Amino acid sequence: MRRWSGDVFGHCGSAIPLLCYLFGLVYSRGVFHPCWRLVAKRTAATTTTETFVTAKPTDVLSYNLINLNVTNNANETIGEIKDLILSKDQLTGYIVSVGGFLGMGDRYVIVSPKAVKITYVENDKKWTAVMDPAKDQLKAAPEFKYAGRWER
Repeated sequence: MRRWSGDVFGHCGSAIPLLCYLFGLVYSRGVFHPCWRLVAKRTAATTTTETFVTAKPTDVLSYNLINLNVTNNANETIGEIKDLILSKDQLTGYIVSVGGFLGMGDRYVIVSPKAVKITYVENDKKWTAVMDPAKDQLKAAPEFKYAGRWER
């Protein structure tokens, strides 16, 4: 008879924990082996995956951000959020259209989320985006182009 050994079964080298695991026998059914708890713990840790999450009241949906006007502290419109950049499951930038008039002559820049304050005004039931760059900062910012893998 082959004896199981190694990392999963710890010190005992017995096949009993494997058999218990394979056939779904658990401690509550009266099957006991000293290594069973070790097998159960390791199996649970390696197979647990979070599939569903719950939105918190403080979360912001992308729908609320796309086409949201960005203003400065003087309440002058700077531009409009056109897109979001996600990198490794994190929001890393807003693509903001700046410098155009009625959609003509827009250029796109990527703005750090840390530079934009997004808030929900409960009384107005409205989202706001505020940042305060100087006009020369916006003109000097690197332009983002929807090209290559980002082409629309």
